[in-house]
Order: sequence, then C-alpha cells, then structure tokens
Amino acid sequence: MTSTHSTRTLRELAKVVRSKNSGPFEITFDVIFDTEERYNKVKESGVLNEALICRLYSVTPEDIVTLMFFDPARAFKLTLKRAWGQGTVGERDTFGAQQHAPLLTVEIPGV
Repeated sequence: MTSTHSTRTLRELAKVVRSKNSGPFEITFDVIFDTEERYNKVKESGVLNEALICRLYSVTPEDIVTLMFFDPARAFKLTLKRAWGQGTVGERDTFGAQQHAPLLTVEIPGV
C-alpha cells in the first residue's frame, strides 16, 4: 500500500506566493493558503523557519524583521530588510515583486 502523503512545494500548496515593497528599506512576502488543512500542514512542518530564510536569501537573522504565521488569513508573513534602499544604485528590484521566487520550490514533507 502506498502512502498518500508526499513532499510538495509551496508553489503547489499555496494559493498566493508574492513579494512586494514594505517601504523603501524592506520587502514583505506573503504565502497565502486557500484551505485550513494546507495552511496547518505547512505551519506544523516547521520548514518555514529562520534558518531556511537566512539560507534562501543570504541574510542574517538581524535582517529578518517579521517571520510569522498569521492564522486569521491562513498566511505565512515575512519581512526582510533590503540590501539597498529602493531605487538606489545597486538595487535590483524596485517594486520587490520578484523576490518571492526562492520560496516557490521550498519542499514541505507529509502533504
């Protein structure tokens, strides 16, 4: 008998995975789920944690402003300090809209 549980990516599990400006010095990320079951599986997996975010985004824990699950919205919320201020020389994504990509392939076991 095969297991019905496998490993799936956030791209497969979430309804929305996005990033955007959170002012000129921060970028915010939202991972929003359309079912309570998927949200709880991801939350309970413990995969979305400080160590993972530091590795994915090459940041230190001090660069993480917010890392939390927000139950009323069935969402994972993350805010990071920008390496450069919005629109300054060296800044690569003025609107912060392309920074969510590393989250898409994060694997969540047991779903």
